[in-house]
Amino acid sequence: MKIEIWSDVMCPFCYIGKNNFEQALEKLPFKDQIEVEWKSFQLDPTLDPSETKNTLTYFKEKKGFPEAQASQMISQVKQMGKGAGIDFNFETALITNTFPAHKLLHLSKKYNKSSEMEEALFEAHFVEGKNVGDIETLTALAGKLGIDNAEARLVLMSDEFDQDVNHDISEAKSNGISGVPFFVLNGKYAVSGAQPVEVFENALQQTYKETVSPFKDLYNGENSCDADGCSI
Repeated sequence: MKIEIWSDVMCPFCYIGKNNFEQALEKLPFKDQIEVEWKSFQLDPTLDPSETKNTLTYFKEKKGFPEAQASQMISQVKQMGKGAGIDFNFETALITNTFPAHKLLHLSKKYNKSSEMEEALFEAHFVEGKNVGDIETLTALAGKLGIDNAEARLVLMSDEFDQDVNHDISEAKSNGISGVPFFVLNGKYAVSGAQPVEVFENALQQTYKETVSPFKDLYNGENSCDADGCSI
């Protein structure tokens, strides 16, 4: 059974969704029969890859959120993160163009380390305050996962995997996916948003037994991000 997950590195609900999904997966007796594929999605491809902004500034400038509203939303997401075992550090998180990070994710697939790379990127961005658009930072992350630094650097400085990233983004658009995280279960069912562990567990069990066509969003809830911002 194959699970495809569209996400963006700078989406906090994608990090929460990943942790909840993986906790659910560990509870299933058929977990070894599940293949997980991470797909690229960019919430804001207009960002300058040579620049960074802090989270509060980005919400105020790009999304037009008043400071009080942005601060309240950040506080709520931090609380949700704690429930998923994540200690979000929005004060140091650097908002930037995530295209290079997605290229590194595709490289990691070559080594069957995409889930590990996704986790490393989330942690670097949301916990450690690292610039996930920076070549040196991304090369170091690759090295920690046993991926050759020279190969990672070459990928990041070339157009290799550009087509793969753009294909994922186009595929999402053609399937009507406008917000992340978005989980497609065995090509039939879909679950959107950072759902609780039990929701993922039930969806996976149901999908394992049967599938339907076309996509049916089993849990069309909040707690996701799209081009217009994040909702709770």
